Amino acid sequence: MQSQRTINKSEIEKFQAMAEEWWDPLGKFKPLHMLNPTRLNYIVDQVCVEFDRDNRKKDPFSGLRILDIGCGGGLLTEPMYRLGAEVVGVDAADRNIQVAKIHAEKSGFIMDYRVGTTSTLVEDGERFDVILNMEVIEHVSEPTLYTRECFELLRPGGLMVCSTINRNLKSFLMLIVGAEHILRWLPKGTHEWDKFIKPEELEMMLEKSNLINIDKKGFVFNPISWDWSISNSDLSVNYVVACKRKA
Repeated sequence: MQSQRTINKSEIEKFQAMAEEWWDPLGKFKPLHMLNPTRLNYIVDQVCVEFDRDNRKKDPFSGLRILDIGCGGGLLTEPMYRLGAEVVGVDAADRNIQVAKIHAEKSGFIMDYRVGTTSTLVEDGERFDVILNMEVIEHVSEPTLYTRECFELLRPGGLMVCSTINRNLKSFLMLIVGAEHILRWLPKGTHEWDKFIKPEELEMMLEKSNLINIDKKGFVFNPISWDWSISNSDLSVNYVVACKRKA
């Protein structure tokens, strides 16, 4: 999900080609399905803290308007809907949106899925309480411009959760060599290592866009227990940052 200036057509084509497998937990998006519970736990915790919500209650996100950028097939969009939020799922790849709509209809959900970009949302005057910006920024061509558009889409005091991949030797070995070439969890070429973003680089981009960093954690994969967890200190590969728009 990018503006016209930040759109990377080759990245969109990659995900177009895999669109039919979004909801297959054993398909090309298996790593994302494995990570998804950990992502959801972090997102729910951050939203509950910032908006004083209790996720033990029915529809705890009722009244909140949430944007899922680069929503793909809806792996995060649908859970936000089930928590009671008004959710908009946007993706630049039309096949992703088609898959997301079909899955939502089968589940009996009435959801707002759109083929579009952050710039079109800005032009339309859209505003949101929460933006989910998960595993997207490493696929855009101009990350700094992209974060500025995210700022414009947030209401004052709004929250954005942004996850991406660190750029170092470990991430190259784990994601490029391991996940794509050895384990073949993902098609070769899914990731481009030089587009990965170091935490300090992401923080600088966010600060330049007047977004205040409020939290930072790592998503860590354990090859022994074969699951993911949240780490306060290990940001060496996958990591997530929560930030707020200045009021």
